[in-house]
Amino acid sequence: MPLLAFWASNPKEVTQSTIEQIVAMAGDGVLKDNGPCSAELREYLKQADSAQLEKYVEHCLSCSFPKSGLVFQDLVNELGRRLDYKVTNGRYQGTQNSIGFDGIWFSPEGHTVIAEVKTTDAYTVKLETIATYRQKLLDGKEIAQPSSVLIIVGRQDTGELEAQIRGSRHAWDIRLISADALFKLVKLKENSEDPETGLKIRSLLTPMEFTRLDGLVDVMFTTATDVETGIVEAAIEKIEAGTDPSAVAAPSGWQFTDAAVLDKKRNDIIDAMSRKVGSKLIKKSRALYWDSSHEKRVACSISKKYTRGSYSYWYAYHPKWDTFLGEADAAYFVLGCMDLPAAFAIPLDVMRRQLDTLNTTTTDKNYTYWHVHLIDSPQGIALVLPNAGQLLLEKYRLPL
Repeated sequence: MPLLAFWASNPKEVTQSTIEQIVAMAGDGVLKDNGPCSAELREYLKQADSAQLEKYVEHCLSCSFPKSGLVFQDLVNELGRRLDYKVTNGRYQGTQNSIGFDGIWFSPEGHTVIAEVKTTDAYTVKLETIATYRQKLLDGKEIAQPSSVLIIVGRQDTGELEAQIRGSRHAWDIRLISADALFKLVKLKENSEDPETGLKIRSLLTPMEFTRLDGLVDVMFTTATDVETGIVEAAIEKIEAGTDPSAVAAPSGWQFTDAAVLDKKRNDIIDAMSRKVGSKLIKKSRALYWDSSHEKRVACSISKKYTRGSYSYWYAYHPKWDTFLGEADAAYFVLGCMDLPAAFAIPLDVMRRQLDTLNTTTTDKNYTYWHVHLIDSPQGIALVLPNAGQLLLEKYRLPL
């Protein structure tokens, strides 16, 4: 059975398979340039969770198997996509009339990265050859400046390669990172919410001058602030709603709702939404998900049940979420309820029609977001529209 069809009908069995077994299931099972195996494998990797990608990378590096280096190349290019680069996969094997790059990563900021993938640095890398690839792409108008080279190495012991780069005339155009460190950046981005964090992460992969450390400090500050903001915003939202602050954590020492329970609920919701939209949704950030085409998108927020106060469930809806959803063909704001075996998938056009009726909060940094309150009405779960009544959500119920 072709891989993607098997993945759709038996996702659990596929995720339990090794990457070798998955390659064997893809297309004709023969991994080569422009072949059906390569095409189906790459499409599967676009749909796989990041945790699966990490497992596959570890297998490629710890268990040598036929063409493991080619699979590793595809995995690394997929990590580039998870960092929001638009990626062109390179060839597995160079030919006389082709440019032998492993991948081209186009950043949203306009910087192009030529990716060179190595499972190990046991052999001398010909930096001049890699630099020639970049120049040929520039000469052929396939890429534009600014551009640079990023070497991604499977092993972390890269001392010799680092010295080789530092001593070459290409030192200002080439950077080096291990696959493990690249994964850490993907995880950081997926657990963030501020788009600025993704930009700062991508800046780390391009040549940066460190005589003055301001740029590096800026990256660290932005990512740390993003994590702190996620905690503080959650606490503020609960306080403003007049609800129990023990549901969140904040610097004052309040306690989180169990993270594992929240993660399971969110995963169940996203799995159900994937079935609803007919495409596997993958994580872009803490609350945002999209399919591999980026044409189907979801913003998912979760609330516990509150027995005190006027509302049963409380959420926020953020302008950055609205912008993200607005760039898709099919988009939903999905509200999860911790105590219910269901969520509520509100189509974006329906959600937008309610925004003028919702209460808002504007922070001291002039950031405004909407409050979303749900109640248990006699007809079922309803969205409260201040001064405009209610919107019954039962038609948008999503069984889990």
